[in-house]
Amino acid sequence: MSPQGFLFTDHYQLTMAQLYHRYGLAERQALFDYVFRSYPDYGSHRAGYCITAGLEPLLDWMADTRMTESDREALAAVRSGSDRPLFASPFLDWLMEAGSFDRVTLRAVPEGRVVHARTPVATVHAPLAVAQILETPLLNHLNYPTLVATKASRTAEAAGGGEVIDFGMRRAPGAAANAAARAALIGGAVGSSNFGMSHQLGAPPQGTHGHSMVQVFMALAGGELEAFRAYADLYPDDCVLLVDTIDTLQSGIPNAIAVFQELRRRGHRPRGVRLDSGDLAHLAVRSAAMLDRAGFADTSIVLSTQLDELTIWQIRNQITDEAPRYGVDAGRLLNRLAYGVGSRMSASYGAPYLDGVFKLVAAQGETEMVPAIKISETPAKVPIPGRKTLWRIYDRRGRATADLITLHSDDPARRPIELVHPMFPDIGRTLAAGEVSEVEPLQELMLERGRRVFEPGGVAAAQARRASDLERLDAGVRRLVNPHIYHVSLSPGLSDLKQKMLAGFRAAG
Repeated sequence: MSPQGFLFTDHYQLTMAQLYHRYGLAERQALFDYVFRSYPDYGSHRAGYCITAGLEPLLDWMADTRMTESDREALAAVRSGSDRPLFASPFLDWLMEAGSFDRVTLRAVPEGRVVHARTPVATVHAPLAVAQILETPLLNHLNYPTLVATKASRTAEAAGGGEVIDFGMRRAPGAAANAAARAALIGGAVGSSNFGMSHQLGAPPQGTHGHSMVQVFMALAGGELEAFRAYADLYPDDCVLLVDTIDTLQSGIPNAIAVFQELRRRGHRPRGVRLDSGDLAHLAVRSAAMLDRAGFADTSIVLSTQLDELTIWQIRNQITDEAPRYGVDAGRLLNRLAYGVGSRMSASYGAPYLDGVFKLVAAQGETEMVPAIKISETPAKVPIPGRKTLWRIYDRRGRATADLITLHSDDPARRPIELVHPMFPDIGRTLAAGEVSEVEPLQELMLERGRRVFEPGGVAAAQARRASDLERLDAGVRRLVNPHIYHVSLSPGLSDLKQKMLAGFRAAG
């Protein structure tokens, strides 16, 4: 099922919105920050960064969504525990008038950029009740795609320049397969087997054939060789053959070579073979040796089945060690590999959700915005209050060294730059003028009172942003296992505000 318009939100968002309306707060301006509290932790390894995704579909959804008469009827039908209408007519009347996102101002880090835990990836400025209703759909649109884009980015990094193809549609959760395919492309995949989404995004769909095609020919029309010939006859310039239905080395590769020789005699260039079971590293080496001897050293070898970043990393290490024993150039083989990555990418295997939250950080008082905070015994759950700006600081090498969150009025362009730990204010450091090459604001104004200001540029622009950001991110932070901790800091003024608010609330409580 697709999102159900304005009611694509949680029940409690609507009950809170009605409370705000009842007490005259619904139209008060409010600021909410979208942050994720921690990086994906996959169990044996974890990420040291994330790739933001999902923003453009969110903006499209907001532009198309408004309260309808059928939405009103659905809300009017809800009964309370005493069998009275849960939502009163005055609130429903207000929703019919105010129930859209035309008054939302949204600033956000554009898709494809590297983002870090506890930083405001997006900030919503809107009437309180509208922002509250927006919380759930915003989290729904941003959390899962960011999770998949991050997994895809790590997988592409592990592939070392080899192509990564999204094969995850069949095991992704329902229609989320579309969000996963788009996020995988942003994260570094070169294509997807999801035909409909590929077409919509203008990306060439990718794929080969399944075992069932070979099985049909084995049962009805003569065998594996005949299946390969039929496929090559129909797709002579796109021929990638799945070679492990019977026996990869004894049947699949020899039959593929026979068909490739026939294709070459007809003036066509075979694309390659796919391995989908067994010891993929060993079979890739042995298959490469056979293909090389037959004169097909330029064909690709696509590996698939239960791949993720660590599996690909291990496969590449094994190939480096094993290839010389069979007279195969390991470097050349690694360069011709491609990886069909399925469920472990689309389901973010090991870390199935992103701990993204949407927290109130300021509300309109009588004359100005008043910072807001919540108290928690868990320091990471305490939001950073007030209107803020997010900056990225680059060191003298041009590498990202810290993300700095400041009060909106702060100017980090002044030197030196003081950095304060976001949870432990006694910990900090100072960057002298010679240590900083650039200070970059990260959020862009996306919507101004519902009007589109910044055009994200689609998947291609997001891919370019990812490549640029990774180029400027230290290898230690990009590491697959035990990455270095990237520094996220507060300015002294913002840290002081947070600590004063915490002290005041604790004293009052």
